[in-house]
Formats: sequence, structure tokens, C-alpha cells
Amino acid sequence: MPTATDLVTDLPADFEVFGQAVATSMADLLGGTSGQILAKNSNTDMDFVWVTNDVGDITAVTAGTGISGGGTSGAVTITNSMATEITAKADLIVGTGNATFDNLPVGANGTVLTADSTVSPTGLKWAAPSSGGGMTLLSTTTLTGTSVTISSISGSYKHLLLLGKDLYSSSTAEKLQVRFNADTGSVYSQISVRTIGTTVSGTNDLSNTFYPVVDRMQTATTIDKLGSFALWIYRYTDTDTVNLFSNAYGNNGTDPYGDTKVGRYDGTAAITSLTVLSTSTMFGTVYLYGVS
Repeated sequence: MPTATDLVTDLPADFEVFGQAVATSMADLLGGTSGQILAKNSNTDMDFVWVTNDVGDITAVTAGTGISGGGTSGAVTITNSMATEITAKADLIVGTGNATFDNLPVGANGTVLTADSTVSPTGLKWAAPSSGGGMTLLSTTTLTGTSVTISSISGSYKHLLLLGKDLYSSSTAEKLQVRFNADTGSVYSQISVRTIGTTVSGTNDLSNTFYPVVDRMQTATTIDKLGSFALWIYRYTDTDTVNLFSNAYGNNGTDPYGDTKVGRYDGTAAITSLTVLSTSTMFGTVYLYGVS
């Protein structure tokens, strides 16, 4: 190509030389295929190369702890591995070591999550409450007829608590009684202090065939005539003497009464059932709790 001071004698020939030089220096820009992009091949001027488009700067996706999937080309998928460990309602994800985890299925109703290093691999387990005085409702029973039995009582607790509410009878001044394991022997004892109106008295019975929880039930269903009680059954899984303690409210027909009893059941086996009974048709509801 002529410079500014050259004498141009053959302009077409000079342009031909110029065109050849341009074609040589721009050769790397020629060609390529559909979808490719131009990239520098070196730091030399005009040195390019056609490459496949990698769509951005990311060249690989690597899965870390708790994530699976990934890849180095095309569309990649990653998955939350902790989420896929969950297979059912109330499942928990717990650590099993450094950067490891596992699924812990939910426990039975009423159980609590407890640390136990002997359990592999989680170090956790579901267990019945072992302390703190927690209570678990075992049954709700509507009283009907003259006898209702609560059976198959679990032996997983320390004590039992039997509560009665809204109690009345088809006959006046009926007793509400309890027996354990259908035992009709003279193995029930109790000493009580009773208040009727303003009168206080005491009674005892050291050889009975039942434990009385409410001494008088009325036929009336008004609130002041309805009976109630709370009966504690201590160490009910013992196979000899089981201690009892109860409070009750009732009505003798004209005056309210309350009593407190201490007693015992001298059985020969752990209590697995109890029967609430009366000589007349009884009404109301009883609740049985297991106490840790």
C-alpha cells in the first residue's frame, strides 16, 4: 500500500497487495459453524479461534453436602438430598456424623424424643416419658348400666389416675365402686374422713370386696347434685400391695359431702384392668391416665 509520499504508479496492483495482506491477517475470523462463538486463541494480534458456546462463565456444577446431581455440560439438575430422605408425615432429619444425616421416622403417640448413644446411627429414639410427672390419657369411658370395665391397661407407667365427672345414678344414695383385675376377694381396705354439710366424721373398712370412690350418688342432674372423684393408683404394676388415695364429691340428698380416703389393694398381680360398678344404673364419664 503506497505511503503518503510514494509515487503511485500502479494503483490496482497496490490495492491487490493490500487485499492479500488483509485476507492473511484476518484468516482466523473466517469459517466456523452455526452456534459457535469467536474466542482469543493467544495474545497475538488478530489470533482468534471458533469455539462451542458454553453459555456463560460456569463450566461445571458440583454437588456439595446435602445436595446431589450436577454436571459439566448441558442442563444440569441438583436435588436437596435431605428433603428426599423424608418419606412420611412427621419424619425428622438428624445428623449421624460429620456432614452425614439420616431419616428418623415419627414415634408412637405419647412418646418423646430421647437421646440414646447406643442407638445407631442417629443416637436418638422415641420412648415413653421417663420423668417430669407427665400424664397420658389412656381411655375415656362413658358409664352405663351397673358395670363398665377398662381392660388391657398398659404397664408402661409408674402410676394411674382415674377421674370421674358428672356422676349420678338411677337410684338415690348409690355408691360408685372400683375393682381391679375383676378381683372380688376381701382385699380392699380404706380409711376416710368425710364432711356432710358442717358435720365431720371418719370411717374405716379393712376388708372389703371393692374400693368405694363416691359414697353417695343422686338421681338429680343439677350441678350441685352431680358427683366427681379422683383416684390415684400408685405403682399399679406391683404384684402385692398397691396403695390408693382418692378425693370425692357427692350429695346425700340435702347436703353436699366430700371425702378423702387412703387405702390399698392387696392383689397378687399387676393391675391390667379395672371395673367401675354400682348396684343401680350409673351415668357420667371416667378418664384413665398413665402417669410417668
